[in-house]
Amino acid sequence: MRRGDLLRGLEDGSLLPRLEPVYGSSAPDAAQRLLELAQEYAGTFPCDETTDTWLFSTPGRTELGGNHTDHQRGRCLAAAVDLDTIACAAPNGSRVIRIKSRHHRLAEVDLDHLDIQDAERGSSPSLVRGVAAQLTQLGYTIGGFDAYTTTRVLRGSGLSSSAAFEVMVCTIMNHLFCGGQIPPVQLAQVGQYAENVYYGKPCGLLDQLSCACGGVIAAGFQDPACPSIRQVGVDLAAHGCALCIVDAGASHASLIEDYASIPREMCQAAACFGREVLGEVPYEEFQRALPAVRAACGDRAALRAIHFYQDDQRVAQQLEALERNDFNAFLRLVRQSGRSSFMYLQNVSTYRDSRVQPMAVLLAQAEEQLGDRGACRIHGGGFAGTIQAFVPLDLLDGFTSRMEALTKEGACYTLGIRSAGSVCLIA
Repeated sequence: MRRGDLLRGLEDGSLLPRLEPVYGSSAPDAAQRLLELAQEYAGTFPCDETTDTWLFSTPGRTELGGNHTDHQRGRCLAAAVDLDTIACAAPNGSRVIRIKSRHHRLAEVDLDHLDIQDAERGSSPSLVRGVAAQLTQLGYTIGGFDAYTTTRVLRGSGLSSSAAFEVMVCTIMNHLFCGGQIPPVQLAQVGQYAENVYYGKPCGLLDQLSCACGGVIAAGFQDPACPSIRQVGVDLAAHGCALCIVDAGASHASLIEDYASIPREMCQAAACFGREVLGEVPYEEFQRALPAVRAACGDRAALRAIHFYQDDQRVAQQLEALERNDFNAFLRLVRQSGRSSFMYLQNVSTYRDSRVQPMAVLLAQAEEQLGDRGACRIHGGGFAGTIQAFVPLDLLDGFTSRMEALTKEGACYTLGIRSAGSVCLIA
């Protein structure tokens, strides 16, 4: 859409019907955000009223079941959330991608130089370069573009801000240059490739898949090239429950090795059986060889493997509980998953400094507030960031007050589940 028409449509409300399928009753708020985004784009990149301008939205995601099971070809349950990354973009007719994220430096990537740049590892330019490289390797023809982005997906929160960014970049290229033909699963796989190979973080596919597909999905990664995906209907309000995350405010900056140790140690356990990942090793075979696994890999690797098998099975039980509308059984399984992450997976604290265990404190207090109702668990990769809680609506105000007394005002977020995945809002 021409920039002038876009701005007028966002201002006068005539574009609200285009936004309502994604944002529902929040479409007016989204229109204001998108208007500000388009104005900031114009302050960063050359354009006029005739510039062909596109708007995009990619949700964050919350993991509902299967903590660190995806990278071992296990099963997971996850939901897209109503916090998103938005982008205003336009082709620039060059061979250079330029992306400016609010409060961050401009990222520039030359499409004629897509080799891995070691100096970029761990940065957003590495993700852009990785997405462009993988699409090129897959045979897609892409070109240069300018984009301005901003996000409500909390960084370091376990809501997958990096996956939302990767999938957003891939979605922009998909619509600007590929006719929107790339399916959601492939968008997710391209994002994962960028994060694994160019960014340097050995994540599984769940984060990107949730951001790309939207809704609540049960995903199986037995065949990583073709994951199984099943949409699940979940109405939290009908069960009198809110989905919350509580941000501890701790930094992820020094935790890449802690995250990397989990798939590495699980893979070490699998290697005892001549396999790459635990999903290829039957549980009964693992149990028979547990003494040998402990001797070869150490006790933490063995415990993390035990967590994988148990949490993988719990996902199937969670899916069954949701499909028969037994929400109490689902919550019981969430509590079990949280305890397994704490005891066996050991991703609640790094234990480098026994005085610093914010996630454990939040979990202890969440359990105190919820009693035998609701459920809580570590969220996402763990170690820092957020905990997740399913809170009965009549306890929500008190729960929020207590959690924010331990963290800061505004640290407890109530999330909605978003049905739409990564989309082009307006073209």
